[in-house]
Amino acid sequence: MSVFTGSGVALVTPFTKDGVNFDTLEQMIEFQIAGATDALIVCGTTGEPSTMTAKEKHDTIKFSIERVNHRIPVIAGTGGNNTAEVIEASIDAQQLGADALLIVTPYYNKTTQKGLVEHYTAIANAVDIPIIIYNVPGRTGLNMTPSTLEKLSHVRNIAGMKEASGNIVQVAEMARLCGDRIDIYSGNDDQVVPILSLGGKGVISVVANIAPKDTHDMVIKFLNGDIEGSRQLQFKLNPLVEALFVEVNPIPVKTALNLMGFNAGNLRLPLTEMSESNLAFLRQRMIEYGFELK
Repeated sequence: MSVFTGSGVALVTPFTKDGVNFDTLEQMIEFQIAGATDALIVCGTTGEPSTMTAKEKHDTIKFSIERVNHRIPVIAGTGGNNTAEVIEASIDAQQLGADALLIVTPYYNKTTQKGLVEHYTAIANAVDIPIIIYNVPGRTGLNMTPSTLEKLSHVRNIAGMKEASGNIVQVAEMARLCGDRIDIYSGNDDQVVPILSLGGKGVISVVANIAPKDTHDMVIKFLNGDIEGSRQLQFKLNPLVEALFVEVNPIPVKTALNLMGFNAGNLRLPLTEMSESNLAFLRQRMIEYGFELK
């Protein structure tokens, strides 16, 4: 039940003052497909879903599925900390034609490891499409342990894990315990090659918003046996990745898209525009990478 192999982009949501900018969203989708991106993740963390209305999320997922038109998988971010609402959103995304779901671990109220098993099992039982779990304790305050993932790996449509703990030892244990029942994707752009070396299937990426081809190539080169070529792309990307996380994601990457000429619009509060010093740092790293900025 693998959803994709390679680079999945955690797509930015472009906004106008009135809502989602669908013209720019279409441009961004075509840019990703032209750049060989292997899957599109909409309404994930990078898409600012916590500040979007239910209708905006529904419309964004629907629009993306229609515009992609089966060229690559479209994965809908439907996670939250209210299991009933997650189930409702997941059913809606499935009915719209999403190929899979990305569901973050509950935040703020959090839960226990037992609660994680019950949360994800309840969601999985409500839908038929594959689910990729998203483990990002730096944002949620909750870490899914390898033994918990092993339990969930036996649920019929839990297919993958986006692992953003930064703990390579944990990733190795997840891979050991789950084997081929769970596809592991790096959730950190600076750790793609290390996770591929442990059997990972790719990355769900922020940097792919602006450098889709290099991100795709980094994964595919590794999987095709060109380890050195993959490693050199990781080295090339890492300074850019550093700049994209100099402030809270997605502040820098949305700024970067605007600098490239995409009309991605403003961030929604509580996110704010970059500080002048960090903006200068981002611009310099982008220029060094080879971008022509507007």
